[in-house]
Amino acid sequence: MSLMRHSLLQCAQYVGNAMVIAYPTEAMFGLGCHPSYKIAIMHLLSLKKRSIKKGFILIAANYQQLIPWIADEKLSLQQKELMFSTWPGPVTWILPARNITPYWLTGEFTTVAVRVSNHPSVVDLCLTCNTALVSTSANITNHPPCRYSTELFEQFGHNFPVLSGEIGWETHPSEMRNIFTGERVR
Repeated sequence: MSLMRHSLLQCAQYVGNAMVIAYPTEAMFGLGCHPSYKIAIMHLLSLKKRSIKKGFILIAANYQQLIPWIADEKLSLQQKELMFSTWPGPVTWILPARNITPYWLTGEFTTVAVRVSNHPSVVDLCLTCNTALVSTSANITNHPPCRYSTELFEQFGHNFPVLSGEIGWETHPSEMRNIFTGERVR
């Protein structure tokens, strides 16, 4: 069987068709989909064997792609300055979610975790899809995250759509911080 690697345009089309794809991020491969497509989120939860209560991270090429899901007006100038001082980069911030942000993104929380990435594959994918994307580590829950496409295919099958590209140089998942307390959560 061949190991399928897909182009940026193919992967963007899959995302637009409510499919889950894998793509390289700063430290590992991520699984993702369009944040507005509940059917894609439910498929992603099933693939990972993950509870909807946990919520998801959204990644974006720029802050504007996150605006539909975050309550930007609840952030102070100082909080925004702190957040923007770490972006683009591998820092995920927990921010207040809009009242209309779907539960499949927030889980049991009133917040949503977001990141503006500087990884070229993530930036290109978000720009081509014209949206932020759901981002979670590419692995079945309680298995190590996939750092190589061969590991991806072992866990999710040889026909799983994977964006061509290389993971970044980070060795750990993105740092996660709470915008309200500044506290490092992970």
